[in-house]
Amino acid sequence: MGVYSREEIEGIYRRNFKLVYQICLVLMKCVPDAEDAAQTVFRRVMERNGIFRDPEHEKAWLIVTARNECRDQLKHWWRRERADPSALDGLIWEDSREGDVWEQVAALPEKHRLVLFLHYYQGYSTDEIAQMLEENPSTVRSRLVQARKKLKIRLEAEGYGTT
Repeated sequence: MGVYSREEIEGIYRRNFKLVYQICLVLMKCVPDAEDAAQTVFRRVMERNGIFRDPEHEKAWLIVTARNECRDQLKHWWRRERADPSALDGLIWEDSREGDVWEQVAALPEKHRLVLFLHYYQGYSTDEIAQMLEENPSTVRSRLVQARKKLKIRLEAEGYGTT
């Protein structure tokens, strides 16, 4: 068992479950698998031997751990042929139109989906995303530009028009 009390772990869970689950769903594209991955992330919090410096460190650690857990699960041999993008409909968006846009985001490659989600849906800057994902900031900015271009093409094909 790690260094956190039951109450502290419950607080970490309450503060961050939605974020961790949404990241897992973005990457796994399957509700049961996203739930399993999110559960594993919080199990790792319980096993963790160090404490978080501050809320931002906590959140960054959870984002990276969620990404790594999903990647590990997706690499597993039994996962290679499974992926159902319709599972992403389970994400709850504030604006119903965002759900339609999200369908197009979900069709993008993982590296583009993740940076779009963290930047536009979670409000992180490209420098913060780069630090969390241990990437070069210019790489993150480049992925964001590529993702926006691909998303624009997909949205125009669906009749959304340009603004």
